[in-house]
Amino acid sequence: MRVPSPSLVISLIALFVAMGGTVYAAAKINGKAIKVKSLPGNRLKPGSVPANRLAPGALSTSFAAQSPGVVTGLEVDELSLGQVPEAAHSQTADLARNATDAETALNAVNAVNASKVNGFEAGCLPRTEFFAGECWQTSASDTALSAPAAAQSCAAQGGALPEALQLAAYSQQPGVTIDAGDEWSSDITNVSGLNLYGVITVSATGGVNYSIETSLKKFRCVLPLLH
Repeated sequence: MRVPSPSLVISLIALFVAMGGTVYAAAKINGKAIKVKSLPGNRLKPGSVPANRLAPGALSTSFAAQSPGVVTGLEVDELSLGQVPEAAHSQTADLARNATDAETALNAVNAVNASKVNGFEAGCLPRTEFFAGECWQTSASDTALSAPAAAQSCAAQGGALPEALQLAAYSQQPGVTIDAGDEWSSDITNVSGLNLYGVITVSATGGVNYSIETSLKKFRCVLPLLH
């Protein structure tokens, strides 16, 4: 056999060194061996980089808001969130158009003698009862007032004085007692001058009479149904 020439020997040595270096490199490549920013994001396997390996603010431009450290709704799975405190009340709050409706709804919950009116639950507050389509106070006022003051008191409660014939009819209901000194109605019988007029009253027996508006008498108010 011919003795290999020096040049052939050097070529073989170079070949083996090159092959051995490639295998060594393939076995030793890890994260420390990768140059910073040398890999584009589309070369990373989804979920392969844990959150604790990301620098603070690393997602500030592409995922979060423009300011570092801010997480927006894009990164939040809303199904993972619990109900916001007091949100349960908002489920029914949208049914109330304003505070007055909300108060009326609260009163309706406490109403007695509830019944269906045009398909809606309706009723009267305590110490009132349903009669002739409205809620009548079951007893006369504690204080006797003039007719205008009595009307004003009923208006402040959201109601009005009853009409004379309605009050006379109500006086005949079981358990109803009209004040012995007669009660005011909303009807006026005659006018003889400015602020000088007679107002029809109803007696304990259901009789109809009239008194000067400045007289002091007890009264009861008629209030609308609560829906």
